[in-house]
Amino acid sequence: MSPPRKPALRSALPSKGQELLGRPGEFPESQIPAPSRKPRKLRTTAPATAQAVLPAKQAVNKAAESPPVAPANAVADVPAGALGAVAAPSIPLPPADAQALTQPDHEQAMRELIDRALHALTAKATLGLSPAALGLAFADWAMHMAASPGKQASLAAQALEMQGRWLRYAAELGTHALRADRTPCSDCVAPTPNDRRFSAAQWQQFPFNLLAQRFLLREQLVDATAHGVRGVSPHHEQVVAFMARQWMDMLSPSNFFWTNPEVLERTLSSGGANLAQGLRNWLDDAQRLLDKRPPAGVEQFRPGHELAATPGKVVLRNRLMELIQYSPTTPTVQAEPVLIVPAWIMKYYILDLSPHNSLVKFLVDQGHTVFMLSWKNPGADERDLGMDDYLHLGPFAALDAVTSILPGRKVHAAGYCLGGTLLSIAAAALARRGDERLASVSLFAAQTDFTEAGELTLFTDESQISFLEDLMWSQGYLDTTQMAGTFQMLRSSDLIWSRLMRDYLMGERTPMNDLMAWNADATRMPYRMHSEYLRKLYLRNALAEGHYAVDGRPVAVENVTAPWFVVGTETDHVAPWKSVYKIHLLADSEVTFVLTSGGHNAGIVSEPGHPRRHYRWALHPGGRPYIDPAHWVQIAQAEEGSWWPRWEQWLVAKGSAQQIAPPACGSVDYPPLAEAPGEYVLQR
Repeated sequence: MSPPRKPALRSALPSKGQELLGRPGEFPESQIPAPSRKPRKLRTTAPATAQAVLPAKQAVNKAAESPPVAPANAVADVPAGALGAVAAPSIPLPPADAQALTQPDHEQAMRELIDRALHALTAKATLGLSPAALGLAFADWAMHMAASPGKQASLAAQALEMQGRWLRYAAELGTHALRADRTPCSDCVAPTPNDRRFSAAQWQQFPFNLLAQRFLLREQLVDATAHGVRGVSPHHEQVVAFMARQWMDMLSPSNFFWTNPEVLERTLSSGGANLAQGLRNWLDDAQRLLDKRPPAGVEQFRPGHELAATPGKVVLRNRLMELIQYSPTTPTVQAEPVLIVPAWIMKYYILDLSPHNSLVKFLVDQGHTVFMLSWKNPGADERDLGMDDYLHLGPFAALDAVTSILPGRKVHAAGYCLGGTLLSIAAAALARRGDERLASVSLFAAQTDFTEAGELTLFTDESQISFLEDLMWSQGYLDTTQMAGTFQMLRSSDLIWSRLMRDYLMGERTPMNDLMAWNADATRMPYRMHSEYLRKLYLRNALAEGHYAVDGRPVAVENVTAPWFVVGTETDHVAPWKSVYKIHLLADSEVTFVLTSGGHNAGIVSEPGHPRRHYRWALHPGGRPYIDPAHWVQIAQAEEGSWWPRWEQWLVAKGSAQQIAPPACGSVDYPPLAEAPGEYVLQR
């Protein structure tokens, strides 16, 4: 249990340790002043974690000598709009008083600083994973397994049956080898549909087929061992199964030189040239990692040139985002503009990739006036920016600008991934205050209910979040490589081990494309914001539960009267479509739901003409009985091709159908500041 708050001690601590006396990562809304007050920016830096231990005592003693903190101007370049778009302030600190720091308080602060610094050091070595969380999960599983002799007997019987199957398979292989036609025998176990590790013809040859079949049988047995132990909490069961899968993915025979027939054949045919090229690839990757340069080939895809090249102007810039207004390409445009809120975990231009697959260009060419948020890549100076800052400086400030540039016009708002979640919160806050400027709300692979939020929930228990908070506390942010490592672990077979085999053993390089280049261009996330995001949404499900507060008062999605257009993707492991579908349980207005082929990224970047694309869609009028996902799939209308035209037609139908002359970029209050794509998208 966290110790009670002590104002005197808080006043004398260094700025980066201000939250130590409260629960790490917690920022009580009662301590956040109303947004109308000018925020005070904490003068904080993020020194190396190791340095946080030794000089902690000196830092505490010198806290009272720190200079006064100057107010931060939330929106520096433009006047506040109709909503008064200012940042939600950081926690105000009482005047420093070194005399109030008693010896027991001083020692307690030192101990907590040491704990957090140690956690941060450990987190850097474990890719942000909490050893305590893993230990709890395995202890839960092990104790219940030890008390389940029936489960143990079942697993033993299954292991014997699998061994018998494999031996019969080996005997059948010998029999078939003696036949003149050498017809292959049937496998004793088949890989999962998405498992391509053993799909090459070489894996059908002896003895590699025996290796592959034995590995797949063991993989099934390990999975059965992790699951189905009575009494284990579902979360701990998922963690144990996930870690077991990581080990099995690492031990696959496809990952090793002597047990991979594809590698052996390539080595013999090339005289070892593949290994020499693989070594060069490894050296190049290692040098790029040391130099903090992007992967090979990314230099061919530059934002503002090959990517994010749709013409436009930056019409608003504040400390957190730039707002881009795109230039029209048609003689007339729809009266209602489209405002897009992308995720801040990556750069916005996934929605403006190459000209042939740019959603922005598609909308502009169809006669829409499009605005796009481009988030800043934050550093340690932005450590205290929270979710309220992202809300006020993001969608609210952008909506003010759009309605100032196009007065009297309602706005179609769309959000992708985290941006869609933030947009849902913004729409609910606007609805609560009676603001009716939104003509519609569209969500792409965005969740509003986090009870079944996919495999990322593996990393969102109390222990794991606290551990991650200490890592971010030491840095001021979550680094791009740390976040990328988490996503790679979710698909380690495809994103780690298969890549290592291909690049370093086969000596091949997968040709870089626009989506891969975008994926390598990640952004950092501020300490406070990411802590609040994980705790409020993933851990507490505050938005769906009705206690997510904006400006000190809870908001509810059901208050939004604008129609919804919601897209889920079939193979999304970040925002599973059944989780996205839960919008039906929250929204009272009309919902058009689309389920499209592809994953979290490729399913959204689904331009017309893209091969092998399909989707299902159905309209659910407000007030009708709920339809569960399994039934929805059966009744939804199936379509071939891209879902983009369906959405564009829906936007027109939900607008006034009025055509107007294309508006100029910017206005008197929001003059153009720079050419698109702006400055923030270029920050590394």
